[in-house]
Amino acid sequence: MRQENSKVLSIVIPVFNEINFLNKLFEQIETYFNKENIEIIVVDDGSTDGSSNLLKELKNKNNYKFIFKLIKLDINSGKGKAIQTGIKNSQGEYILLQDADLELDTKDAKEMFDMIKKNKDIKCIFGSRYLSGKLKKNNYFFNNLVGKINSLIFNIFFSQSLSDVHCGLKILHRSVIEKIKLTVNDFGIEIDLASQIVRHNFFIYEFGVSYFFRSKAQGKKITWVDGLKSFYYLIKVRFFDNSYSTNISIVYSSIYMAYAGSFFGMGLGNTLFIIIFAIIGSILGIHFKVLSSTIIFLFMYIGSLFGQGNGTTLSVILFFFLGLFFANKLKKYFLKSSFNNYF
Repeated sequence: MRQENSKVLSIVIPVFNEINFLNKLFEQIETYFNKENIEIIVVDDGSTDGSSNLLKELKNKNNYKFIFKLIKLDINSGKGKAIQTGIKNSQGEYILLQDADLELDTKDAKEMFDMIKKNKDIKCIFGSRYLSGKLKKNNYFFNNLVGKINSLIFNIFFSQSLSDVHCGLKILHRSVIEKIKLTVNDFGIEIDLASQIVRHNFFIYEFGVSYFFRSKAQGKKITWVDGLKSFYYLIKVRFFDNSYSTNISIVYSSIYMAYAGSFFGMGLGNTLFIIIFAIIGSILGIHFKVLSSTIIFLFMYIGSLFGQGNGTTLSVILFFFLGLFFANKLKKYFLKSSFNNYF
């Protein structure tokens, strides 16, 4: 909860066993963020390598201009839990999420803060390791591949064009924070955060940042298991964490698209068409509610009345895109009306 002495910026830094990076991190924070109207909130997520004692020493220096808040979690609860704890204890008009491992440059964080502070129309900026023309060191192929695949899937599911959903450097206006309710406690927090921002119709801007990869020997904690779990979170936030009306339209669209797919191919091919069409239907159900989705179905049905054989297939596909066009027009027309939940 914000208080009367609220700050312009809260920097939330989750820390778990980062003793080798903390001194340099705070040197950079002093360089770029050493002002009275800024608070640094460090959440020690059950560190066991001496980070806890070092953080206490850094806090007791007493020569900072910024406010230094140190929160200790008794057991390691995950990056997501640490971020949630930091946000709950923040007062700033803007909240900056900064990792402690120095893979991302604090100078970029300062540039992002200056940018969002100058433009009141911007409420959310995500750092991107893939847009940058800045220095980059990355030789971990699997993590890089999974990050790009996840971003692609996220974009398909949420009609976005983000290049890097998983980048840990983000800055949000307080109005965004007050709308969302984070629940994921591990590295899936990045997907949870991005999906909720999009659901509440905030536009996500991206800013290219430097990236200095570190190895497991240097303390990198994300593993292939987290990569697999990220696919689970993508499915969860898109197909289960929805309103009642959206879940109905997902089921409805999947059924009629599977029915449409049953008219294509034979044998195993027919089964594959049904599965593919059902998947397409589930995605349609996310973006179109029952009435607008029904328009798509009606257009496909009309298309099935024309031609024979392959001619019918082409006609159905053509009328499907026509249905998409008209359904999208109606969706936009009723967007701000009381009928929005039906279109």
